[in-house]
Amino acid sequence: MQITIFGSGYVGLVTGACFANVGNQVVCVDIDQDKIDALNAGHVPIYEPGLENYISESLADGNLKFTRDAAMAVQHAEMIFIGVGTPPNEDGSADLQYVLNVANTIGEHMQDFKVIVNKSTVPVGTADKVTQTIKAALDKRNVDFDFSVASNPEFLKEGAAISDFTRPDRIIVGTDNPRVEEMMHELYAPYNRQRDKLIFMDVRSAELTKYAANSMLATKISFINEIANIAECVGADIEQVRIGMGSDPRIGYSFIYPGCGFGGSCFPKDLRAMEATAVNAGYQPQLLSAVTNVNDQQKDRLFKKIFAYFKGDLKGKTVALWGLAFKPGTDDMREAPSRFLMEALWEQGALVRAYDPHAMDATQDIYGVRDDLMLCGTKEAALVGADILVVCTEWKPFWSPDFSHIKQTLSYPVIFDGRNLYDPTRLQEQGIQYFAIGRRNFSQQGDIAPTSEIEKTGLEKSTLEETL
Repeated sequence: MQITIFGSGYVGLVTGACFANVGNQVVCVDIDQDKIDALNAGHVPIYEPGLENYISESLADGNLKFTRDAAMAVQHAEMIFIGVGTPPNEDGSADLQYVLNVANTIGEHMQDFKVIVNKSTVPVGTADKVTQTIKAALDKRNVDFDFSVASNPEFLKEGAAISDFTRPDRIIVGTDNPRVEEMMHELYAPYNRQRDKLIFMDVRSAELTKYAANSMLATKISFINEIANIAECVGADIEQVRIGMGSDPRIGYSFIYPGCGFGGSCFPKDLRAMEATAVNAGYQPQLLSAVTNVNDQQKDRLFKKIFAYFKGDLKGKTVALWGLAFKPGTDDMREAPSRFLMEALWEQGALVRAYDPHAMDATQDIYGVRDDLMLCGTKEAALVGADILVVCTEWKPFWSPDFSHIKQTLSYPVIFDGRNLYDPTRLQEQGIQYFAIGRRNFSQQGDIAPTSEIEKTGLEKSTLEETL
């Protein structure tokens, strides 16, 4: 099929590369000429396992091209996918200006029937706005071409996007047009052979499904983090509780791993957009608001534990930080817990020596050159001259480190683990103090229950809050 995709960011690149890889003729449109030139040369601006190979192969086969020529791209396509960003407005609602700009561009250049597919994560009612925008552009030209606007939300996990696209659990399509259904069956046939994964529904339901799915997953994370915090207070071990919970098939083990909070481009943004959608519709979404609040508080946990450990005196301390990206398998630093931690440490006069397998450049782009930040070439190098070790991202190279080396290198033999990677008993045997999320009695100094221990520092809560 002849496919055009507006947007060459994460969603657009993965979608375009995967469609082109199975033989479709795909044109990806972006406004940044430097980016277009780099992509046509096979240089991919984001880290996503397998993506660069997909793009290079499709470029070589002639099935994929990148361009700024919107008119050519519109005329090329039977189906046009909109995969541009929908950043949050100040009230948390999705900013649709880029989506509607694309819709206007389509209306300015279309010459025959087109199927326009919203791939971007958009609020309920966006398809109606896209339809109105295209009609307005056609009216301005005094022409009338038939078209259909559908919703086909993406469910891609950063770090596993190629697998998610090529071996999907489900393919959601919102449309009331039988012709569109037929075309979607043809387009997704290569990924739909084992069983029929296509689920057709009305457009508004499809739009809501994406927000609802991400909100549910975020809710599971905030829930287990809430239970982890309670576990610390009552002397339970969240890892044992998690196993007990997950063994119930109605609950399962996915997304019930406690940690230092979720970040990224999807969950925080989509939660806020879902809340805004509900409020605009006259409904107060109390649960969604609580999920966001719990996550915001969870990003304080590691800092509070470190703050308590040093009794409020972090000035001049050096922290080795393993993991910067918001999750493994990506270089995405958007709303990463590491950013909150580093900024809180800097505010208290601490220094950070950080390492991440793929997010070093992104971190450099965000923070530039700072005297209190050293980006190190290896995880071992990050330990040199450090007082303590903090783990923020569960990259596989961090799973089985040399604990004897860690103990010998750090000034204080202590690990603050934001992802509960390590066996507390083993660390105790190694003589390393260990503070994790929702775990108890695994350090020589006993637990650090954040609220009580911070009060022991003799600092007023308001003082701490000002530092955060």
